[in-house]
Parts: sequence; structure tokens; C-alpha cells
Amino acid sequence: MRLQLFSDLHLETETFDPEPAVGAEVLVLAGDIDANWTALERFAGWPVPVLMVAGNHEFDGRDLREAWPALRERCDRFGIRLIERESLVLTSAAGLRVRFVGTVRWSDFDLFGSAERDRAMRAAAYFLKLMAARRDGEPIGPEQMREESLSCRDWLAAELRRPSPVGGWQATVVVTHFAPSLRSADPRFGKQPGTASFCNADDDLIALADLWLHGHLHCRLDYAVARAGLPPTSVVSQARGMPRKGESVGFDPFKLLQVPSSA
Repeated sequence: MRLQLFSDLHLETETFDPEPAVGAEVLVLAGDIDANWTALERFAGWPVPVLMVAGNHEFDGRDLREAWPALRERCDRFGIRLIERESLVLTSAAGLRVRFVGTVRWSDFDLFGSAERDRAMRAAAYFLKLMAARRDGEPIGPEQMREESLSCRDWLAAELRRPSPVGGWQATVVVTHFAPSLRSADPRFGKQPGTASFCNADDDLIALADLWLHGHLHCRLDYAVARAGLPPTSVVSQARGMPRKGESVGFDPFKLLQVPSSA
């Protein structure tokens, strides 16, 4: 199965005209597409299935409890399948059954271990202030984000360990907005407390997937994680980022990703 991947388009401020890639069988949107949700209409009538995992900026200035059903309704209107703590199986033209597992994942601030958690949570206050999101009417702070993140983590771990039934999937693709490893850290900023607002320490889960797609970091990434007895897992980000900051240099909107089979 061949995938086209977009994330961090930030169409609330940036100019970009998405076009289908020749040969793609699925389009994956890995979050931060448009904080206003307006540009989601651009994906209506897309020639292949469109799957989306929300990013943090999809909730800017919104209440999470109210925003989730509203975002799902808007995605449904344009034929976009929003997946949050959900999985679904799609079959490629060649007959490969692929399980897509999706969640925002958020930040749990344990990237550098529990001893560094408080520093990471203090560093997150700046990003959360910009996001200005709420939960049940109360501003989301680091504690609330960690709670959301741990719920995502629990679901993701359980889903990835669920065995494929007879005749089930032959490959697993994880889609998160937040990155699953420090290896995804933006080289411009490296290892600092704020990095825990972008990456999680989900390295133990990576081996349970054949391909892991994420966004959030405004850079392109493609690295392999070894696993015993199986081909390595590829971790890929295809973020566009902000052209005015030079982040879109090297971005290829028509790049195709091949889903490997571990069956």
C-alpha cells in the first residue's frame, strides 16, 4: 500500500494547495492541518480514502469536550475519516490488509524520565498558553494534558498488542501527531525540557508497528528502528511547517510511502 502524508500545513496562516500524488492509495493527515478547520474542505472529493489524526492546533481556543464531536462532524462532511483512539483496516490494490491505528497522543512529559517531568511541564506552559484550549470549561494546563496523553498511551499500547484475528490485518501503521521518540527531536532545538512537549518516550511501542507516522515537529524525518526477527519499523514525519521560517525547504508533497508487511 502506498501512502501520501501531510502534516503541519497550518493552512490557517500558510498558503498551500494540496494535490493528490499519483499512485497513492491513501492520504494520511497527521494533524495541524488548519486551526480554523476551514481548509478541510480542500480534501473533499479526494480520489482515495483520507484518514486524519488531529493535531494540538486543531483545538486552539476550543474546549476539547465540545471540539471532538464538532471536528468529527466536519470531517465527515468532507469524506475525511477522523481517527482518535480508533483503528480501521483498509485493503490495498494488491490485497494487503493494513491496520491504521490513530491518536493525537499529546505530551505526557516523561520523555526524559519522571525525574525531569516537572521541568518539562513548566516548559510546556508557554505552548499551552498559545494553544488556549479548555477542558470542561477550564484552561488546559500541563496536568490536564498529561491526563489526556496517558489515556491515549493506554489505549495505544492495548491496541498495538491486540493480535490480528484469522483473516485480519497483515501490517500495522500507527498515526500520531506527537512524535514517539526523542530520535524525532528537531535538530534545531535538540534535547531541552521543551522537547518533551513534542516527543514522547514510546520507543517500547514502536516495534509493534510496521510504520509509524507523526507530525508536530516542523521537519522531515525518516529513520529505522530495529526489531528482533522482523524488518525494522520506519518512523516518518512529512511536516511542511512554516515557509517563512524556511521549514518547508525540501518538502515533497508528492512523496509516497510504502507500507511493508510483517505477516
